[in-house]
Amino acid sequence: MKVLVIGSGGREHALAWKISQSPLLTELHAAPGSPAIATLATCHGVPVSDLDGLVDLARQAAIDLVVVGPENPLCDGLADRLNAAGIAVFGPSEKAARLEGSKAFAKDFYARHNVPTARYGTFSDAAEAKAFLDTMTPPYVLKADGLAAGKGVVIVESRSDAEEEIDAFLSGKFGEASQTLVIEEFMSGEEVSIFALCDGDTVMFCGAAQDHKRVGEGDTGLNTGGMGAYSPAPIATPELIEAAMQTIIEPVARGLAAEGTPFRGVLFAGLMVTPDGPKTVEFNIRFGDPECQVVMTRLAGDILPYLKACASGGLAELEPVNWSPDPAMTVVMAANGYPGSYQKGSVIGGVDDANAMQGVVVFEAGTARDEAGQRTASGGRVLNVTATGESLHYAADRAYAAIDLIDWPDGFCRRDIGWRALKTH
Repeated sequence: MKVLVIGSGGREHALAWKISQSPLLTELHAAPGSPAIATLATCHGVPVSDLDGLVDLARQAAIDLVVVGPENPLCDGLADRLNAAGIAVFGPSEKAARLEGSKAFAKDFYARHNVPTARYGTFSDAAEAKAFLDTMTPPYVLKADGLAAGKGVVIVESRSDAEEEIDAFLSGKFGEASQTLVIEEFMSGEEVSIFALCDGDTVMFCGAAQDHKRVGEGDTGLNTGGMGAYSPAPIATPELIEAAMQTIIEPVARGLAAEGTPFRGVLFAGLMVTPDGPKTVEFNIRFGDPECQVVMTRLAGDILPYLKACASGGLAELEPVNWSPDPAMTVVMAANGYPGSYQKGSVIGGVDDANAMQGVVVFEAGTARDEAGQRTASGGRVLNVTATGESLHYAADRAYAAIDLIDWPDGFCRRDIGWRALKTH
């Protein structure tokens, strides 16, 4: 089977790494890929924003299955174009992708299909948004309607701060993404990510993880795209997973199909575990980043039949996904200054030494190579140092021992990834 992976980050490196192990694979391609992905696949310099170019590439390379990593091309309709060209794709249609592409659409969708979530209001007028605050109690949760790279959420304690943020959102704080904003009731509890594969009809559980979105230790500071993750998450008990599948994920899949937009790909449910049971924080329409990295390292067996079945049907004919009993942890190394301004081009040493450790793989999220062939930083989140072990403590020890082998003075990481689970286990 000839497979094309779309994207260039750590998530796509992890997908390419796992797909490359499949005995069904005959050729692996990536667009645009990265120097790290190029060790596994043939990379083509077509950006994810060039939908026509990606379709042409898939045609010319006689690709059997396209696996889309990031959300933007899916929200822009890449899957529709590939399907129109007769090419199977792991990823939803543009209409189904609205579940992530528009928080206002998603919240209204949850209401239509009785999916438990926080009380909310949607606004494009500042005065109306501020008046809605009268019905809420702090802290106030404000979300940009559109895609904002995981950073379009602000939680503030005071009414005055909330009103300032309303003005900032609607004045373009997140560009077009915040021309409309959603104000939500604050939900207290513990967050968990649950993944489910879907072929438009059948829904199959595909792992649970917890990530750390805040930049600072103790889950403090600004929101980021994610500073680390681990799987399994102790809070994701079999009972919680069953409840989430029955009350949230399966109703969402049924609702999309009933509205004429059947979902094909992976449903990523970000849930809050509240005293009243799991409630929906948000849905994403692709694997999480960095959650994908720990899910891929724990997934036992061949992933390719599952990806193909999501694209073409027949998921019900496959056995449930098999998991390694060993937990996994990924720690993100980011450029100093992230998620604010940061410098690119600093040299990174020691990654090969880290990769040589037993149970460790470093997925490269934002690296390039200079003229001397040295790794350099080319993004905000740069390395995903991922480790497995017989317990989460072992996995954490390995991940941080690997990080200590990496020589990158211009980078940083959180030293407390998995702290909730490590404290209780």
